[in-house]
Amino acid sequence: MSDLTTGAAVLEAEQLVAGYVPEVNILNGCNLTVYAGEFVGIIGPNGAGKSTLLKAILGQCTVRSGSVRLGETEITGRKAHELVALGVGYVPQVRNVFPSLTVKENLEMGCYLAPKRFPERFDYVTSLFPRLGERAAQRAGALSGGERQMVAMGRALMMEPKVLLLDEPSAGLSPALQDEVFVRCRTINGEGVAILMVEQNARRCLQVVHRGYVLDQGTNAYTGSGRELLADPNVIELYLGTLARATGG
Repeated sequence: MSDLTTGAAVLEAEQLVAGYVPEVNILNGCNLTVYAGEFVGIIGPNGAGKSTLLKAILGQCTVRSGSVRLGETEITGRKAHELVALGVGYVPQVRNVFPSLTVKENLEMGCYLAPKRFPERFDYVTSLFPRLGERAAQRAGALSGGERQMVAMGRALMMEPKVLLLDEPSAGLSPALQDEVFVRCRTINGEGVAILMVEQNARRCLQVVHRGYVLDQGTNAYTGSGRELLADPNVIELYLGTLARATGG
């Protein structure tokens, strides 16, 4: 297990039952903990509830029972702008940049709750991602897929989140760009930002995270360190083989 698990939990979900339409649950008692400074991955087959878990944390689907806490604060069902103010950053899988705005304007949107902080946070984000500084005046819609992902991550970091939620950040990218995204995630995490990442590339995800959760049919099937899950014969047979074939990983 990660040696970070002895610290304080920055994000905790307990016994989440959630879905989108009445009487149909996608999550059936999910549990999740992310500790301060930790990098946690969620993998599982299509339809397992991975993205729904993120949406339940973010108040974007109906939580029928269970709870979500950010530190000591109950955040179950809170609106997205409230969560940003409390310290939650989120990078959705699709439509994650404003294509008609420049890179700088996209980053400004990430700082809309505290505009006076923009110069300081812009300097910080462009020090992490120098390419964003170089492309500051360029429209986000004209960037490559990898660069747009960088803009989305940068915007989510503008409010100095306690935890960053990423929904399949490598989706649709070439293998080389996927690797770049994972390296970027490690860099962000190395700066002290806890990360919770849903990822389709199961094997690569488990190689970079401290801990992983395997979801299946809306519940926790397995959990452990990334290294433990990569070596677990059941996880290899039931998930890594099929997931690797499905994603080309």
